[in-house]
Amino acid sequence: MAKATIKMPEEFILKLSKLGNKTDEIISDALEAGGKVVLSQVKSNLSAVIGKGTKYKSRSKGKLLSSLGLSPAKLDKNNNYNVKVGFSEPHDSKATNAMLANIIEYGKSGQPPKPFLRPAKRKSRDACIEAMKAKIESEIQKI
Repeated sequence: MAKATIKMPEEFILKLSKLGNKTDEIISDALEAGGKVVLSQVKSNLSAVIGKGTKYKSRSKGKLLSSLGLSPAKLDKNNNYNVKVGFSEPHDSKATNAMLANIIEYGKSGQPPKPFLRPAKRKSRDACIEAMKAKIESEIQKI
């Protein structure tokens, strides 16, 4: 029976072991970097559609836009890391911020839809992936 031994460079083995210890940090940082790209696109789209194309003067005070934010990276029940772009609660009125955003996105009787989430997802996808790749590569270079 033939036997083969492959030896990896010590420097490479040390980098891999250090990377193994910092994997959770690197994943969290990369997801947050990508989330910031998506968040900026959603904010830009939302500010472009609030109060536009309405019959009456807009009553917006900017609270919906200011409640938009990014959650920290967390593990879900399936052990997947997630970062969420969403609205903090509560809103001053009876409606929640998520409900108001849903009305803007999909419309209601007498109010046409003004999508801002779906276009933001589509537009920011490639930039988000690139931001996460760049963050991971920069973290690996530090090791």
